[in-house]
Amino acid sequence: MLKISFNQKYIYPLDENHRFPMIKYELIPEQLIRENTCNNDNFFSPKTILDENVLLTHDKEYYHKLVSQNLSKSELRPIGFPMSNDLVEREKIISQGTIQGAIYSIKNKVSMNIAGGTHHAFYDRGEAFCMLNDQAIAANYLIKKGFFRKILIVDLDVHQGNGTASIFQNINDVFTLSFHGKNNYPFKKEKSDIDIEFENGTDDKFYLKKLKNILPKTIDEFKPEFIFYLSGVDVMENDKLGKLSLSLEGCKERDRYVLELCKKNNIPLQISMGGGYSFELKNIIEAHSNTFRLAQEIFF
Repeated sequence: MLKISFNQKYIYPLDENHRFPMIKYELIPEQLIRENTCNNDNFFSPKTILDENVLLTHDKEYYHKLVSQNLSKSELRPIGFPMSNDLVEREKIISQGTIQGAIYSIKNKVSMNIAGGTHHAFYDRGEAFCMLNDQAIAANYLIKKGFFRKILIVDLDVHQGNGTASIFQNINDVFTLSFHGKNNYPFKKEKSDIDIEFENGTDDKFYLKKLKNILPKTIDEFKPEFIFYLSGVDVMENDKLGKLSLSLEGCKERDRYVLELCKKNNIPLQISMGGGYSFELKNIIEAHSNTFRLAQEIFF
C-alpha cells in the first residue's frame, strides 16, 4: 500500500496575501480521497522528530535558536514565514514524516510526503520557506542507522536545492542531482554533484530529453541503494516563481519517468512535494495530484 505522510499541522495559517500557497496541503489529500486515488488507510500522521535525528544534519546552535525562537532578525528574514512555535513544530513533523516514509519505502518501494522538499535549509540556517531540510535529515538518518550506504537525491524543483547541495558537499555517501532554472532563485548557486541549469522558457521536449539522458547515467554510475525525489511542480509555464515552461502533461511525464526508472532498477524511493506557485491554484493541485496517481499506477 502507498503510504503518505500528512498531519493537520502541515496546514499553517498565513495571511491571505502571503505568496506561499499553504492551502494546497489541505486540498491535495481531499482531492486524492474524493477521486478514489487514495483512502484514509493510505495516510499516516507523523509525530515530531527527535532532536538527535535533526542534529545528524543541522548545527546544534542553529537548531537551539530555532526551537527557542531566538533567531535574529537577519536570520529570520530569509526564511519568509512569520515565526512561531507552531511553525517550527510543523517543520519537525514534516521531517519525521519523510523519515517514516523512507522506512515504509524499504518494504513498499515508494512513499510520499504531502509536504516536504525543504531543500533551501542549510546546515546552520534557513531560507526561502525552509528551516529543516527533510530529505537531507532522512538521508543522514538512513545512513547513520545502517539502512543504506549510498543515497541519491534527485531534486527537480525549479529552484536549485542549495541547502541540500551545501550539506552534502564532499560527502561521498550522498549524491546530489539538481535540475533547475538558471535564472531562478537562488541567484548564488551552491555546487551539487551534478547541476543542470535551464534557460527561461525551457519546454517539455528539451527538459525531458535532458532528464532521460542524465538520470539513468547517474544511477548506473553512482549505483544508489535509495533515492529521494523532490517533485516540485514550479517547473510549469504558469508558475509565479518559476521561469520554465513545462506543460501539465510534461510535468506528469517527468514524474512518470523518474518513478518508472526507480521501479525498473528496484531502488526504493521517497517523494516530497516541493514547490508550486501557479497563478491558478487548481493547476498546483492537479500537478501534485498527478504524482500520487502515478505512484499508485506504477507501484501498486
